[in-house]
Amino acid sequence: MGSRIVPALLIVLLVIVHAQLWIGRGSLPSVNEMQRRLSEQAIQNAKAEADNERLAAEVKDLKEGLEMVEEKAREELGMVKPNEIFVQIAP
Repeated sequence: MGSRIVPALLIVLLVIVHAQLWIGRGSLPSVNEMQRRLSEQAIQNAKAEADNERLAAEVKDLKEGLEMVEEKAREELGMVKPNEIFVQIAP
């Protein structure tokens, strides 16, 4: 009787492992679904990263653009900020 229990136990374990392969948490369909979701998330991340880079470039342009506008206004038009005194030195 003892010699029949071991093979039966091994067959039961084999069935359990085989069932996990097809319907368990790490099953092939589950892994395929996770890979599909991962690739979709990677695409979304790439789009978000591109948007972030575009917005960062826009912010940089706005910051530098305002400084350039102020510099041109000061040099070419002689404009000053409040409480500043404009002094022009002639060569």
